[in-house]
Amino acid sequence: MKAKRIFYDKAVLPDGSIVEMTIWQLPKPSSERPHGLKYSLFYGRDGLRIVGYDNERGKSDHKHMGEVETRYRFVSVEKLVADFLADVERATNERNA
Repeated sequence: MKAKRIFYDKAVLPDGSIVEMTIWQLPKPSSERPHGLKYSLFYGRDGLRIVGYDNERGKSDHKHMGEVETRYRFVSVEKLVADFLADVERATNERNA
């Protein structure tokens, strides 16, 4: 069985920035992805990532805030999306301040 996309959403905001979220269900959990999910959540503009959450191979769960990368503690899909959108809102407010 291959990975199955279980969630996808993309929005282009009025200022031209993009919010794109994709989550896949993996065939089985692994040591890097014990929750059995692969995900990529992106917020950016003009080709630059402003906020990103992902769990690419070799890095496990982590997030990007601008150029700073930190570990992320995955709890659930709902919390992942809520945390990401809160960081998007925070970054948007900082950019517009």
